[in-house]
Amino acid sequence: MSLHILGSPLFPHSFSHKNPTKKPHKNTVFCTHNSRTTQLLENLENNHKLTRPDYPDQFSCTPIHPVHTNTQTTDQDDEYDDLWLRMKDEARSDINHEPILENYYFSSILCHPVIECALAAHLSIKLGTLSLPSGTLYDLFVGVLTEDQELVAAVKHDLKAVKERDPACVSYVQCFLNFKGFLACQAHRIAHKLWSQDRKILAVIIQNRVSEVFALDIHPGAKIGYGILFDHATGLVIGETAVIGNNVSILHNVTLGGTGKMSGDRHPKIGDGVLIGAGTCVLGNVRIGDGAKIGAGSVVLRDVPPRTTAVGNPAKLIGGKENPIRLDKIPGLTMDHTLHINEWSDYVI
Repeated sequence: MSLHILGSPLFPHSFSHKNPTKKPHKNTVFCTHNSRTTQLLENLENNHKLTRPDYPDQFSCTPIHPVHTNTQTTDQDDEYDDLWLRMKDEARSDINHEPILENYYFSSILCHPVIECALAAHLSIKLGTLSLPSGTLYDLFVGVLTEDQELVAAVKHDLKAVKERDPACVSYVQCFLNFKGFLACQAHRIAHKLWSQDRKILAVIIQNRVSEVFALDIHPGAKIGYGILFDHATGLVIGETAVIGNNVSILHNVTLGGTGKMSGDRHPKIGDGVLIGAGTCVLGNVRIGDGAKIGAGSVVLRDVPPRTTAVGNPAKLIGGKENPIRLDKIPGLTMDHTLHINEWSDYVI
């Protein structure tokens, strides 16, 4: 790997990102060369144009959307900035443990100035094909992400959700690079933005590629909140008019679908803080109330009140319809699948 300053013979021809004390001047622009992949890193404060390498199956060198910076900062903004810096620190730590991954981590994480650029590049590589090259997708993705900072904030909320709720997630950077539920959710966010802009052909193409690559199917018309955990995610199906609230956790093989008898608004509405267990089917335009829990393998055909638990096929409320047991914690955050099981079942092994 070599590195060269554009237009300057004075910068050294070798550079190691492992040394945090040596930083390029804030006005510098430099490229990394690794086999066929060339990436341009710029300072966003003084040069807002992003460019990309000129390869038909990677990235071409045409100007794309600027990254808009917000001059007003908040504590939450600082926290988000800290998250990206922490991810870079995690990447360096992983390189120390596995030096063979140095180029991979550098091109995926360390060479990107902001998380939206890294996400656009990573998703474009995952979803690109010979006929739909990653360079084209990168332009599309980074344009959507940099123009909608609420979308970027949702990405960071999702990262935090996975790290806090999934004990298998050892770091933010591992989630960002390897957890397909997280990646599929972010690809859906981009597709939904395009859908809402009446760019439905592109949105459906992204949906199809996500289905092929990650083995789950989310219609681009579905509305999804922030702080989402799609745990494992294989077999997840979410219909066009489904709505998912904030801080929701959904496991694999869950279907939020229609009954097959309706058109129009025909899919479930999932409230905030809901937990839906593996293999569950929620069918029709039914409402799952805030803080409710659906047990694994259940089939839900009617509304579930807030802070209650529904289990079975067809699903029934624990404690009965007239006086259901109320949950005192948010199951979408606690991930507790077995609370109150002794109060409704005498099942033993």
